[in-house]
Parts: sequence; structure tokens; C-alpha cells
Amino acid sequence: MNTHAETHSFRHPRYWGMWFAVGLLRLLTFLPWSWQMQMGKILGQLMHRLLKSRRRIANINLKLAFPERSDAERDKLCLDHFISLGQGVMDMTLSWWGSDEKLKALSTIEGIEHLEQGLAKKEGVLLFGMHFTSLEVGGPIVSKLTDGVHVVYRPHKNPLLEHIVAKIRARRYGKAIPKTKIRELIISLKKGHTVWTAPDQSFQYKNSLQIPFFGVKAPTNPSTSRLISISHAQVIPFITVRLYDDKQRATGYLLRFLPPLKDFPSGSIEQDAIRTNLIIEQQVREFPAQYLWTHKRYKKSEASAIDYYAKKNST
Repeated sequence: MNTHAETHSFRHPRYWGMWFAVGLLRLLTFLPWSWQMQMGKILGQLMHRLLKSRRRIANINLKLAFPERSDAERDKLCLDHFISLGQGVMDMTLSWWGSDEKLKALSTIEGIEHLEQGLAKKEGVLLFGMHFTSLEVGGPIVSKLTDGVHVVYRPHKNPLLEHIVAKIRARRYGKAIPKTKIRELIISLKKGHTVWTAPDQSFQYKNSLQIPFFGVKAPTNPSTSRLISISHAQVIPFITVRLYDDKQRATGYLLRFLPPLKDFPSGSIEQDAIRTNLIIEQQVREFPAQYLWTHKRYKKSEASAIDYYAKKNST
């Protein structure tokens, strides 16, 4: 919790730019959603042009994941990804300040029976999330479906942004758990709560595993298997993605719950990690432009591993 002194310090001129940006984003939520998506598209096209280092990372990732596609196809996919990123900024504002009614009206839920099946056992549910660009949109809706989802998050480095988002989480979710507080996460599961986490970004700590992701070894977080071994909760894969019409105009959101994982964990953390990576791949292949390709998913974690992002290996 922020002290009065910390809150007072946010009035300092060094935070004025952030206050302005946050205020502008909040105002955008009052615009028609179709306008927000068009603005997000323009923002994404601008990001694609200006953020050269991120564009380079995305291109490397896409070449590793989709070697069967031509350069022209991957270039188009990269541009579409940045457009999705720009629209993801608008999605974020909607998830923070948009009304529950508006979110519900824009959303289609698929596989709700799988969530209900998991909740009925009252043994805790771990929602295995994935980093698609509309990730945060699903949070408020799932929280209503589960009587307050407990969300695992990475704290922001900017103290003002962390202060603002903490207040939003307190309003939107049942509980917010920093990703370093593993004990709190396990306690929530053992008490029968629904916990939402997304462990699919590159993981380079000492317990990471080198597991194929689209056929290329990548540092992988095996925490899902270990958490379930301890808590005995149900694991339900979950994604939130944007839907488009045949003219590539955004039409709403899809919240998809997959069936609870059976025989999980299997007793082999390597096999469990292979299984969860394959689940992610299946969803990414269906919505390739919306997966978060701008982080170093294949970053080396061993001295002998290939550094795909080194300049000499640049695509």
C-alpha cells in the first residue's frame, strides 16, 4: 500500500508526463469502440515504423516459428502483429476503466462448461493464460464468472504506474499476487480460489527448461507442473483474443476456455512442459498475429546455446 508521502511525491513534475498519458488513455474509453480500434491500428502502424529494435526481435521470432512461410508472408504477419499491439493498448484501457456491460457486450465466451467443470470440484482452478495482445481484457469478465479471480502479475518498474494499476486490480479482481509470491499463489489454490497466470514468456532462472517451442528450443517455465503437484488444483488453459471480420475490422473479443488437463502433472516436468508448450502453439497457430512476438522468446539461457538475437545472427 502506498504511504501518504509516496502518493504526494507523484505530484512531482517528473510524473506529469505519465499523468497526462494515463489521463489521455482514460478519455479514450469514452469513444466508440470501433474508433478505438481504428486508432489502435494507426498506433500499431506507427510503432512498426519507429520501434526498429522490437520489429527486429519480432522478425527473428517469426522466422524461427514459421520457417515455412515466405519473407513477404512473415513481413505481413509482423505488421499485423504491431497493429494488434496498438489495438492492445486500447484493450488495456478498456480492461482498466471500461464498464462491465461494455466488456460483456463485446465478448463471446467459448468453453464456459470447462470452467464450470473445474469450479464445481472446489479444489482450486489454475487458469493457464498466454500472452496474446488482448490478455487483460478477459480479466474483469473472468473475475465476475469466478467470484473474484486471483491474478498473478509482474510489478511495474514505474512507481506511479504501479500505484495506478494496483488500485485498478483492487477494484477489478479478488486478489493480486506478485509473481515472486509463490507461497501466496499456492495458498489461494489450496483454498479453492481461481488463479490466473501466464507463464509463457521467456524464463531464464536456474529452474528453466530447454523445451521446443515451434520446433526450436526455448527457455520454458516449468512452474505449472510444480504448482499443481503441490496444490492439486485443476488446470484450464485460457486465452483472450480479438475477433475480426473478412475486411480485417475488429468485431469483438473471444474468451476461450479449453478442457481441464487430464493426468497432469504426469510425473515428468519435461513432458508436462512439452505438453503446455504444444497447447500454446495450437492457439498461436490459430491467431498468429496476436501472440506477443516482440519479447525475446528464444533468448539463450545456456552458454552453449545459440544467441538468435545477436547482430551476427540478424535476419
